[in-house]
Amino acid sequence: MIRINELKLPLDCEESELKVLAAKKLRIAPEAVTSFEILKKAVDSRKKDNVHFVYNIAVSVEGREESIIRRCSSSGVSAYQREEYTMPEIRRTSTLRPVIAGFGPAGFFAGLILARAGFRPLIVERGSDVDRRVKDVKGFWENRILNTESNVQFGEGGAGTFSDGKLTTGIKDPLCMKVLEELVSHGAPEEIMYSSTPHIGTDRLPGVVKAIRKEIESLGGEVRFNTKLTDIIIANGSVQGVTIKPEGKSQEDIETDTLLLCIGHSSRDTLEMLHSKGFNMMQKPFSVGVRIEHPREMIDKSQYGTFAGHPKLGAAVYKMACHPEHGRGAYTFCMCPGGTVVAAASEENMCVVNGMSEYARNGENSNSAILVGIEPSDFESEHPLAGIALQRKIESAAFEQAGSDYSCPCQSVGDFLEGKASSGLPGVKATCPTGVTPGDITKVLPSKVTNTMRDAIVKMDRMLSGFALPGAALTAPESRSSSPVRILRNDILQSNIRGVYPCGEGAGYAGGIVSAAVDGIKCAHAVLLDETDEW
Repeated sequence: MIRINELKLPLDCEESELKVLAAKKLRIAPEAVTSFEILKKAVDSRKKDNVHFVYNIAVSVEGREESIIRRCSSSGVSAYQREEYTMPEIRRTSTLRPVIAGFGPAGFFAGLILARAGFRPLIVERGSDVDRRVKDVKGFWENRILNTESNVQFGEGGAGTFSDGKLTTGIKDPLCMKVLEELVSHGAPEEIMYSSTPHIGTDRLPGVVKAIRKEIESLGGEVRFNTKLTDIIIANGSVQGVTIKPEGKSQEDIETDTLLLCIGHSSRDTLEMLHSKGFNMMQKPFSVGVRIEHPREMIDKSQYGTFAGHPKLGAAVYKMACHPEHGRGAYTFCMCPGGTVVAAASEENMCVVNGMSEYARNGENSNSAILVGIEPSDFESEHPLAGIALQRKIESAAFEQAGSDYSCPCQSVGDFLEGKASSGLPGVKATCPTGVTPGDITKVLPSKVTNTMRDAIVKMDRMLSGFALPGAALTAPESRSSSPVRILRNDILQSNIRGVYPCGEGAGYAGGIVSAAVDGIKCAHAVLLDETDEW
């Protein structure tokens, strides 16, 4: 096939016209293009009077592809061959079932690979299956009764289940395509294969996750929900088994020589247990900030001008970063167009927020995190888990500031920039389902963070008109964007305890659904290859 980049198509044109554009680019007759597939689709809104789509496509043609490519190579034309996934050689000989702790993206992709290889993995997930989990989360949002084991952070699908189902990633690993293909084959929208801003949506993601779980189970794997990893049995520097605690039942020891730690970034008690067992860990930078909410219509107009509201565009997205003078870097993260801010606590007497969008992205507001980097030098000690202590300090302060009832502290952008507390929020209606309490977010976040945010909001307003809207709402704190700790692993992805594979976001090796899923596949591959290190 032949790859053609940068084909521009007006919004009102049909994608079938790409065939004609491709033929023109290749200098061949349209009928010589026998088929095409879209590799990437993006919106170009740099010129507000000419918003259009830009495509990269792959085409099949009649005739010699080599000569056509040679003739057009200076015009963004090149040879194309889709990389096919190949299962690595299976060298594992152990008859013991591998155990996976956690059923987020890392856990269910690792489980899928191991199940397909015939190793019947046992997956333990401290939270509930997605149907019960949805009820638990809604119960928290409506009644402010927190289930510390089944919530926005814990349960089937991981933290990403209550987000946008966003699939953007900064990694360039070929396994990213494998992840997208599997998600589509299990029910995700096909456009995630080529969209520049792929997402599944909170309303569709549960069905995809359940479909993956059913395949794992059909292949002999087992998923135990409401079952917590409480201990690891170690002898001679190797894992010999795990201790698990099912809800309402006694602890149980399970023999295994392979444990994949896909625990997610909020399993703080599990990380404390691992530290007590002698796992090598290190502090890791993370980011802290707020969720900013604007009217979706305003963001759409700022991005698309008079094209805002076009049925083919949907809600507008943005992504910005800046480095204020004499300050730290700040950036927007996990932008949720047409979405809501959600209360995302997993521990009692703590406030945490995140963003969420359904597939349609048709809510009244659009929101995004504004984050500022926190370095280990900002931690209060050199303990490997000092970053978690700082997160807890921020989340506890937020809980108290907002009235100790799981509502979240909120401040208008205008008041924040002027340095005064908000006594009311007459502008943008904050969407946090547990409610918000007007106040002063500087009493929640470190001054280094809030000082940087003030400068960043002004600078970002120059990039996106209206970003510093005085009535926009800032809800705090966004403190779980990534893990503040890394569980060290070697070249064959094992920790200092043989047979234990730290994996995904909670172990410090991913940031988002796709990168966590890719890391889950890589750790599963390492188990199949069954390599040993020099100990």
